[in-house]
Amino acid sequence: MKRSRRKFSSNFKTKVVLEVLKERETVQQIAARYEIHPNQISMWKRQFLDGAEGVFNGDVKAPEKRSEEEQAKLYKKIGQLQVEVDFLKKAWARTEPVSQAQAGQRRARPVEYIPAV
Repeated sequence: MKRSRRKFSSNFKTKVVLEVLKERETVQQIAARYEIHPNQISMWKRQFLDGAEGVFNGDVKAPEKRSEEEQAKLYKKIGQLQVEVDFLKKAWARTEPVSQAQAGQRRARPVEYIPAV
């Protein structure tokens, strides 16, 4: 039986990384307690420390501001797609509907192959 991948929230990852940074227990002990591989914890720790530098530089945006920007971007994309759909609906309506009987009459006859002499 195949096990599905576990997904960890950012809150959980932060909690684990902060425990590792406190150095009250070894990484192996923390990994055993949370049933996570020690390499995974080390990767989270590295990501956390790499991103920590940007907090004081102002590079990291507030989550609310970032989500508002993403939302505005998505609304713009939705509007663009809606315009495209409306255009295509109008173009489709302008095309002449062809019944099956008419389609059979208009079908081109196959061209016979005549070898060159």
